Amino acid sequence: MLQDSNLSTQDLGLKTPDLTRCRWCGTDPLYMEYHDKEWGKEVHDDETLFEFLVLESAQAGLSWITILKRREGYRRAFANFDVQKVAAFTDEDAQRILQDEGIIRNKLKVYSTITNARLFIAIQKEFGSFNKYLYSFMPGGKAINNSNTKGHIIPARTDISDAIAKDMKKRGFKFFGTTICYAHMQATGMVNDHVFDCSFK
Repeated sequence: MLQDSNLSTQDLGLKTPDLTRCRWCGTDPLYMEYHDKEWGKEVHDDETLFEFLVLESAQAGLSWITILKRREGYRRAFANFDVQKVAAFTDEDAQRILQDEGIIRNKLKVYSTITNARLFIAIQKEFGSFNKYLYSFMPGGKAINNSNTKGHIIPARTDISDAIAKDMKKRGFKFFGTTICYAHMQATGMVNDHVFDCSFK
């Protein structure tokens, strides 16, 4: 989820009678469920990290809710986010996926997802897991909790996301620039950017 870096913590707070949420999730039930149950929750399994790599890369240039509403379509099109199966997709598979109305039918993004899956596996072989690779960029190999900092301004990118995105680009990954990388970090809990008074921080 990409944030507006000009919004303050007070601006971002969205209050309901008994709960306070980050404002970006609005009142859409799907968005609120994602915010409450997933966003900012620390995960370390490569399966989930690959799923969000696929989804966040698909988001490039679009809103996150657009992709979230098509999540099941992506799950179906990309073999339940099985990285080994996606990496083995052929041109015929890519053409089949491009006919699927359940996803954003962008040719470059579909083909890059297959390429990214192969590069993801290469990183797993090099580092032992994609999780270990990502956390090698984190201070002390730990997640960052910004949600305890009152007045924290949520950025669109950081030096860490810059470094990860730069390294991944060098390895050949597509549609994973620094803002998409930071959104991936937020989604998977590498950084916890829930606002200070959020009930789910």
